[in-house]
Amino acid sequence: VQLQASGGGLVQAGGSLRLSCIVSGRTTRSYVMAWFRQAPGKEREFVAAISGSGISAYYADSVKGRFTMSRADAENTVYLQMNSLQPEDTAVYYCAARSSWSRVGSAGLYDYWGQGTLVTVSS
Repeated sequence: VQLQASGGGLVQAGGSLRLSCIVSGRTTRSYVMAWFRQAPGKEREFVAAISGSGISAYYADSVKGRFTMSRADAENTVYLQMNSLQPEDTAVYYCAARSSWSRVGSAGLYDYWGQGTLVTVSS
């Protein structure tokens, strides 16, 4: 299984970006998919996760109401729509996949990771 993240870039505060993560090797329906991010000098932190069915989604408090995660299983792709971006959202964003929905916020429990895409928000 390989994950390919894209869509990062430079945006002004208040702007929007949409990240994409394409999964190859298995259908996205097989996995819980998640986004994590890591800012310079900080630990990797959970952003959002979506269940294999797409029915359940879970967000970090810091992004709730601003970010929306979705999946397009026919395209083997998951998305992270990021609105009202702030400088503190600046980080490398990683997509990840695992089989189980439990403890979705724990990075160490994910089996597969993409290479990361950089999001920079200027003030």
